[in-house]
Amino acid sequence: MGLYLAEVQLILQSAGCYEEKTVEFDDALSASMDDFAENTQDMEIPESLPMMAVRDVVVFNYMIIPLFVGRPGSIEAVNDAMSSDKLLMLVTQKDATKDDPEPEDIYETGMVSMIMRTLKLPDGRLKVLVQALSKAKIREFEQTSPHYRVAIDLVPEQEAEEVTVEIEALMRTVREQTEKIMSLRGILSADLMMIINNIEEPGRLADLVGSNLRLKIAEAQQILETVDPVERLTLVADLLNKELEVSTVQAKIQSDAKEEMSRSQREYFLREQMQALKRELGDEDVYSQEIEDLHKALKKKKMPKYAKKEAKKQLKRLEMMHPDASEATIVRTYLDWFLDLPWKKSSKDKLDLKVAAKVLDEDHYGLDKIKERILEYLAVRKLNKDTKGPIICFVGPPGVGKTSLGQAIAKAMGHKFYRLSLGGMRDEAEIRGHRRTYIGALPGRILQGLKNVKTNNPVFMMDEIDKIGDDYRGDPSSALLEVLDPEQNDTFSDHYMNLPFDLSKVMFITTANRYDTIPGPLLDRMEVIQLSGYTQEEKMVIARKYLLPRQIKENGLRPSQIRLNDETLKLIISHYTHEAGVRNLERELGKICRKLARKIAEGGRGPYTISRNTISKYLGPLRFLPETELDTVSQPGLVIGLAWTEVGGELLHIETAILPGKGKLILTGQLGDVMKESAQAALSYCRSRHTALGVDADYFESIDIHIHVPAGAIPKDGPSAGITMTTALYSAILGKPLQKGLAMTGEVTLRGRVLPIGGLKEKALAALRAGINRIIIPDENEKDLVDIPEELRKKITFLPVKSMDEVIKIALGDIKKNGDRKKAAHKGKKKKG
Repeated sequence: MGLYLAEVQLILQSAGCYEEKTVEFDDALSASMDDFAENTQDMEIPESLPMMAVRDVVVFNYMIIPLFVGRPGSIEAVNDAMSSDKLLMLVTQKDATKDDPEPEDIYETGMVSMIMRTLKLPDGRLKVLVQALSKAKIREFEQTSPHYRVAIDLVPEQEAEEVTVEIEALMRTVREQTEKIMSLRGILSADLMMIINNIEEPGRLADLVGSNLRLKIAEAQQILETVDPVERLTLVADLLNKELEVSTVQAKIQSDAKEEMSRSQREYFLREQMQALKRELGDEDVYSQEIEDLHKALKKKKMPKYAKKEAKKQLKRLEMMHPDASEATIVRTYLDWFLDLPWKKSSKDKLDLKVAAKVLDEDHYGLDKIKERILEYLAVRKLNKDTKGPIICFVGPPGVGKTSLGQAIAKAMGHKFYRLSLGGMRDEAEIRGHRRTYIGALPGRILQGLKNVKTNNPVFMMDEIDKIGDDYRGDPSSALLEVLDPEQNDTFSDHYMNLPFDLSKVMFITTANRYDTIPGPLLDRMEVIQLSGYTQEEKMVIARKYLLPRQIKENGLRPSQIRLNDETLKLIISHYTHEAGVRNLERELGKICRKLARKIAEGGRGPYTISRNTISKYLGPLRFLPETELDTVSQPGLVIGLAWTEVGGELLHIETAILPGKGKLILTGQLGDVMKESAQAALSYCRSRHTALGVDADYFESIDIHIHVPAGAIPKDGPSAGITMTTALYSAILGKPLQKGLAMTGEVTLRGRVLPIGGLKEKALAALRAGINRIIIPDENEKDLVDIPEELRKKITFLPVKSMDEVIKIALGDIKKNGDRKKAAHKGKKKKG
């Protein structure tokens, strides 16, 4: 027992419960260990003992174990045992996370143990050294508070009657497996192995080995509860086999890692020696230096593991190639792209919402809805750093500031800005890149843009997404589906790189003049924000605040050298430009500044005043006259409609003439199919209302109706001219002109229902430019009035209608007993006769 005592002393020293200088305790411990079997046989163990539940450990026979006791119930149990015979029942609880286990949470079988020594710690806990004496089973819980006290039944330790050859073989196997496991773990002790080899009892060997394995609580408890020593040793042997396999694999992993580390270090030293030899011999060439530079750059570059693995693979290939090989150039270029792409480099966010709002207001006037959306994104970004970049599509006429707005957004966020024009793009490879098998292959424009800005979270603007084409080389819009899908673009794969690249941090902004030409699946992935045209007042503010100062600066002038009053500026807007945006307005202001710059360069002093009388010297004669000045006379059959175009709203003059004939409908003005169908529907509606019109049912068979829309060189189409054509027919048949200052828009059905239309703001702006102050609109479009600026709603009266009867009542007033209508009907009958 001397060797086993040495191991026990080591345990006691580590637990702080043993001092080498305490001779009396050493002798007492040695005597107790030598007479262990005899003392346990002579000791009478009472049937009722205090019980303490232990966590994360199963106590076996012959074990001496230090325990830290901190729970109040456990401390009470230790104190109870110390006050009597120092005997304590130790059992393991099933769930180690429970601080106050119930009886059903505790295993029934445990060990009766003797408290050998206690030590009180400063924090109130106890450090207890216990020695297991005998296995026992809980018969009954006698007490649960303040600590457990149980009635027990001792479980006698069985011994094998005879150590047969099979048992000896089993014991030898257990010893060998234990030695292998300890050797693999690097904790092999000659003293401990001597103890294991000296044990001749199967049960005791099973307990000693089982207590030193890293077993789950349930497995260790199963060993404890197995009474038969041979069965217990067999169970330990099975668990040893499993543990040996795990330890072998673990040792192999550690060995491989160490070998890889040693191999990398060896390669490094050899490479350094080779470079030193080349320097000594004067043979160091440029190619070797280039390879070395690539190694250093690749080591410093931050990129995903899969990308670095591929880059190292390509670099090894490059090292094996001759510098003059054609493929070496391809691989070299490929590696350059690995090093140039911003895999993990991001711009720092500016998340101060007040500063961002100020920056947006400095660069753009109005556009409140878009500014609000950007500030919402910044607010979400401030609360959630991992949010994905939005996919926003600005739809609006030219010149309203879609592209410059993207630059302002990037400035407000503190991110880089990149613009890509998609207009006329027909090759899918422009988006996804070419495969490296092609000569001169490069990545697509997406990765090229990220390489240029050197960050992976720029504001990436794609202009003219509604003008993408397709041909035999592929469909770029289909390739954009992956780029503009937040659920897919975190693994965007370019054909050239052939590796996933994370685009989820990029804020994509697309622009379009109209969204009906954008493919449906692509449009579905984007958040569409409409940008309408500007009112005259908004254009004047923009010109004063942004356009004129910019043109003065670009043309080398000083603000004091030019005087332009509001009246003249309003004249330029209304008579020299005809647009929804301000692009042509800036051109006209630039033309004035250039002419003034020439005068000053030729010796003029200024300042120069631009007035209504002198404006023609700078810009020539008036180019555009307001619509009201062109059509001052109201005539029967003439109705003003409103149309939406790519450049904003336009007035649509519908002219209708009643001619003697045979019931033909003549349509001119290069009308599209939808407008032709609207004219047919309008005629059918009027024929169905012949009684209200005061004409006979055969009246329409005696006349021809000619509907003409001026500006015949311009194609026209759309459903919103339905009520305009119907009203024009009514007016022509009745011979009654419309009220002045009235325009209308809406689709009509055969039953006279007025259906909703789109582009209401653009149409209202066109009406305002023409001096029209009343607009008939569909009742269902009344909800869209919230998007129209307040100053516009003050100048225009919107008249919502549900049916054609309401339209006719507003436009023509009371149509009963109209003399002109009777006259027209009489002429029709006379012609037929």
